[in-house]
Amino acid sequence: MDFDYWLKQTPEKPLYPDIEWQKPEQKALAGNLLIVGGNAHGFAAVAQAYQDAVQAGIGECRVVLPDALKKNIDATIDCVFVPTNQSGGITKDSINQLKAAAAWADGLLLIGDAGRNSETAIVYEQLLNAFPDKPTFITRDSFDLLKGLWPSLIARKNTSLIITLAQLQKLFQAVYYPKTILFSMQLANLAETLHKFTITYDCAMVVFHQNQLVVAQAVRVTSTPWDQPMLIWRGSVAAKAATYCIHHPSNIVAAISASLVSK
Repeated sequence: MDFDYWLKQTPEKPLYPDIEWQKPEQKALAGNLLIVGGNAHGFAAVAQAYQDAVQAGIGECRVVLPDALKKNIDATIDCVFVPTNQSGGITKDSINQLKAAAAWADGLLLIGDAGRNSETAIVYEQLLNAFPDKPTFITRDSFDLLKGLWPSLIARKNTSLIITLAQLQKLFQAVYYPKTILFSMQLANLAETLHKFTITYDCAMVVFHQNQLVVAQAVRVTSTPWDQPMLIWRGSVAAKAATYCIHHPSNIVAAISASLVSK
């Protein structure tokens, strides 16, 4: 089944080859990305995302981490360390530092490894509310941490959700969207569902299903063969997507799709 809004690409036949050639050559013009995540017990995704964003061509990349991790972080990574609460997460006392860092950035990436800390969830909410128009990318357990915000997240402009099919299933249930997400559903059904969903809501969606990454926003859906799911779970896909979207903010679907077939 084919739909006129659904475009398919492969690494050999990218849909948007011009995106790759139009990447800014000067760092000063390549944008700033702020990566937020980590807790006292884990920060692997933060470090991985930083490396992936730099390799993808971001101008400047900075990460925000709990200060309990200070001794564990490579000095070459540009870090902002904020207060840590007793659970190892980011405390509410960090909000001013976070806002200052976010004001510097052209885009925000909530990468995960944040733990299940309610105080950190409140801080994330305050950060998003302070910058309602800032391009924002949410993935991994950061999405789960913000469960209370799901109805507003899907209606938030300039927001991309890079999530699993299981997370999409929970999201639809939480917002009472009249479509059931099944692990057995055909790719065409998922493409149609995400097409209709992103016509209703402003967010962009990136979802992995049947060895394909499906990207959807408004009237456009793309799919790309994907045989490296670990790159999704590690945050690499989100970091590259954020970088490409900062380079091409006016065409999110094209930018994310191009990032999936970049070398």
